[in-house]
Amino acid sequence: MSIVEAPQALPTRSVESYHGQDEAEKAYPEKPTPTDDPFGNEENGEVKYRVMKWWQSGMLMVAENISLGILSLPSAVATLGIVPAFIIILGLSAISWYTGLIMGQFKLRYPHVHSMGDAGELLLGKFGRELCYWGQLLFIIFLMASHILTFTVLFNTITNHGTCTIVFGVIGLVVSCICALPRTSEKVFIMSTVSAASILVATIVTMISIGVQAPDNVQNDIVTDPTFVDAFLAVTNIVFAFIAHVSFFGIMSEMQDPAEFPKSLAMLQVVDTVMYIVTAMVIYCYAGPDVSSPALSSAGPLMKKVAYGLAIPTVIVAGVVFGHVACKYIYVRIFRGERAHHMHERSLLATGTWVAIGLTTWTVAWVIAESIPVFNDLLSLISALFGSWFSYGLPAIFWMVMNKGQWFASPKKIVLFSVNVIILGFACTICGLGLYVSGKSINESTSSASWTCASNAI
Repeated sequence: MSIVEAPQALPTRSVESYHGQDEAEKAYPEKPTPTDDPFGNEENGEVKYRVMKWWQSGMLMVAENISLGILSLPSAVATLGIVPAFIIILGLSAISWYTGLIMGQFKLRYPHVHSMGDAGELLLGKFGRELCYWGQLLFIIFLMASHILTFTVLFNTITNHGTCTIVFGVIGLVVSCICALPRTSEKVFIMSTVSAASILVATIVTMISIGVQAPDNVQNDIVTDPTFVDAFLAVTNIVFAFIAHVSFFGIMSEMQDPAEFPKSLAMLQVVDTVMYIVTAMVIYCYAGPDVSSPALSSAGPLMKKVAYGLAIPTVIVAGVVFGHVACKYIYVRIFRGERAHHMHERSLLATGTWVAIGLTTWTVAWVIAESIPVFNDLLSLISALFGSWFSYGLPAIFWMVMNKGQWFASPKKIVLFSVNVIILGFACTICGLGLYVSGKSINESTSSASWTCASNAI
């Protein structure tokens, strides 16, 4: 089937996309029930969700995963050196691709899975559902908050601190809420194309600007000798450039054919890996070891304003994609089952609930962005605690669950079992060490700039 090699006897009708219609009908002669799908029966619904083609979902994931975070990678290269950083980016891309394929197989096995909470329930019952659901929701809301914070940095840079930073935060909150009004991922996809073009152009402008103003003798290190804390923080910058998995189940649920998810995943991995490597290496080679993070700030006084201006759609839309995923998880949980018909209506209840969820989640994200003076450290802490598991640890466990009883059935199974055990150990390492270095950084921080009008521009 694939390098993931889920067992042949799948217990749901979704297997027909892999084994053919006849085999599926023999194993599952009964008609599928609405509860098999998180959105129920939408045949006659006013609002339809399962409408995205594979390339649309791929573009959506690209817009979500590639935002201004890509421009923190040159500083990671400066810390680690060219060769180690290059190897780590390629290695993590391969692992992320593989764990994404596992999640695609898991979704086909269990079509009702719409969130990590649904997957957690299959693993640990009600406790697992609540643990994974709230962990996923908390993680995404912090990511939304990071985009509001970046929005304030961006406008402080462009306007030379034209007004109070809190005002910029409120503007970011309002703009994000408005952009998050569409209920279907297909509508968000339209914005994602603008976001992808935005970050591509901003990155190219940054590389050209830094290249033009680069000194003649720039120091570039093939390898470096950083401290453990600095090195691991640099590694986490790369690790968390590949954490789009948190939204995969939700995106697959809105595809016309979830069996085509591997195409969407391939689109994501090829695009983001190429952009990561080219951006990180080119900017570092021209800017040298003192490159700023994000690298837009290394483009010079004028060009960094131009680059930040070009990146505005990315800062907004990438956050909106995360916000849409978080809101959809709550929305589906409220109306799932017998009340699923509300999700397909344009009634006051259906629309009002969606708007209320969006306003609430974005307000919480804004409060977090304004309240935490060491926000980046805390985001790293939350990412280490949850991102390591959602992108690496849990997918490895999903493979073990799908292949239970067959771990040592063949040489290929033994190899794949060993690979997934290694990935699980990798997730534990990232989680444990990430908590250590983030906690150490928070403890040593002297920042106290919460709820301030002062500029936070770099």
